[in-house]
This record gives sequence, structure tokens and C-alpha cells, in this order.
Amino acid sequence: MNRSARIALVFGGLMLGVSSPALAQTATANLNVTASVANRCTITTTAVSFGAYDPVVDHATTPLDGTGSVIVACTKGATGTRIDLGQGSYYSGARRMQAGTEFLTYELYSNSGRTTVWSSGAGNGLSLTPAPSSAPRTFDVYGRVPAGQDVGVGSYSDVVVATINF
Repeated sequence: MNRSARIALVFGGLMLGVSSPALAQTATANLNVTASVANRCTITTTAVSFGAYDPVVDHATTPLDGTGSVIVACTKGATGTRIDLGQGSYYSGARRMQAGTEFLTYELYSNSGRTTVWSSGAGNGLSLTPAPSSAPRTFDVYGRVPAGQDVGVGSYSDVVVATINF
């Protein structure tokens, strides 16, 4: 046997003789793991765009309707949520859009028949059922500019604040 083979044999034998001590006892403990999920909502909107209002012919006797939307996403199972729509920047007894010194009145509704005015507070906002998931939900906003308004030429606009209460 050559010298390197003898060294490998001796070294290998030494390694076989080395062993780790046997563990005779154990102990255990529970590791608690926790998390909390907050009630959270987000809100975005798409504009209610009425288009052209013609006070002389088309809308002298027929209202002009438009539709927009409010999009909310809430934590799954969130309850007690309500979407409120403010009165707008130019409110004075009615919602109004402004162009210069002229005003064009309009209203916003939560139903397609345009019979339920959508504004703020209990009974006026839109109360939501519990969120089935955290996926966004879209709620239509139905707008109407009443017929027969004697207004001047211009580009009318208003800003209504949409709020999700949760």
C-alpha cells in the first residue's frame, strides 16, 4: 500500500470514529403568528358628460341626460359603507354648472329612472351591501339637465366631491 493510500485509510477511519452526541431529550413551545386586516376603501370616478344642451330646439321641452360612475374597492366583508356625492361647487338651492356668469342646473341620481337624488348623508347617499371581495365595484351616476333653461353660449362645468364612508 502506498503512502497516500495509507493516509486516506487512516484519515477515513478517524472520520468514522467521530460521531455526534446522541440527543436524549426535547422541549417544545408554540410560536403564535398573527396579522390584522384593516377596513379600507378606495374611490375613483368617471365624469358625467352631458354633451351639448340646446335650449332652443332639442332641450326646450326635453331634458338632457348623461351617465358617469363611481368606482369603489373595499376590504372583503366591509360593512356600513356609503357613497356620498357633494352638492358641487356652484350649489345654490340646486346643483349648477357654471360658464362665466351663467349657470345651468342639473341633478344627479342613483337610479336609472332618475327619481332618487344622490347627495350626502344617511338616506341621501348610496348605502352599500358588504363587499363580496376587494375587487372594484362600479356604481352608475345618472345625471339630468332639466329642459327649458334659458342660458347663454358657453362650456359649463362643475366639480362634485365623491366620498366613500366606511
